[in-house]
Amino acid sequence: MTAVLETPPNANPEATVRYPSWAARAGALAIDVLPAVAVITTMALLAITTPQWGPLWWVFTVTAVLAFLAMVVNRWVLPPLTGWSLGRAVFGIRIVTGGDVPAGTARLVLRDVAHLLDTISLFIGWLWPLWDAKKRTFADLLLRTEARLVGAPGAGVRRRAGVACLVAALLCVAGGGLGYQFEYRQERAVETARDQIAEQGPRIVEQMLSYGAATMKEDFARSQALTTDAYRPQLVAQQQVVEKGQATSNEYWATNSAVLSASQNQGALLVALQGQRGTDPKALKFISATVRVDFDKLDGQWRVANLTVLKKPGMDEAGG
Repeated sequence: MTAVLETPPNANPEATVRYPSWAARAGALAIDVLPAVAVITTMALLAITTPQWGPLWWVFTVTAVLAFLAMVVNRWVLPPLTGWSLGRAVFGIRIVTGGDVPAGTARLVLRDVAHLLDTISLFIGWLWPLWDAKKRTFADLLLRTEARLVGAPGAGVRRRAGVACLVAALLCVAGGGLGYQFEYRQERAVETARDQIAEQGPRIVEQMLSYGAATMKEDFARSQALTTDAYRPQLVAQQQVVEKGQATSNEYWATNSAVLSASQNQGALLVALQGQRGTDPKALKFISATVRVDFDKLDGQWRVANLTVLKKPGMDEAGG
């Protein structure tokens, strides 16, 4: 009679090794990477559309940095300490080296860098586990690592993964909301600035250029108050030339105008002017000119930052 001996359960260690499916590995990678990538991408795009070094820019930038750090800790720091990243815990996957030893931080970092080889090979490296006996990617082959199926670490893992994904989604939505509100306020501010320049600009130009012979000093002082500190010396020099000449009243009024550009605190206006020089009805000279006026908003008030004459004043004497 021939005796049949039972094979001990651990006689062949390889027979007890289980490898995760390609879909499970893809799911683990998605949970580990995609939430952080979504937050980082969203915040980077929003930061580009906001003024650099402004409050919102800092909010978006810091959030993106924190998302990146969270991904780094999850992928590279937690596995050596706990044996798992969040995504791998959901699917019961552990990255090990020879002898079933959990991979350390340095090897995990190099493994993720080596995934570039999986990508630049027209993604063949990512698909290699579909037919490799040990389900390895090119990065695994290079770093001598394996993904083993060892079972989930305990209850609550899926809930924590869901919370992480939800937080990432809320951050993206909140960031998008802040970005929209900022853009909306910016658009409203530009529309308001355009309306103010269109309404106030022509009146400011009339007041700055008009003066009376008897009230010249007061009128010139009023004109200087309508300009920025940078442009005021140029206006004062022009006024001094007028004061040295024969005192003559000048009155201008805007006949047409168009806003060339507008932002929250700056704008440009094209103004067509008509006017008259002198006070004697028999010696009046009628004036026409076209000017471009640049405005800056200072302390809530629009000030003339520059005035360029595009069409020099032409004069016609009144007929008697």
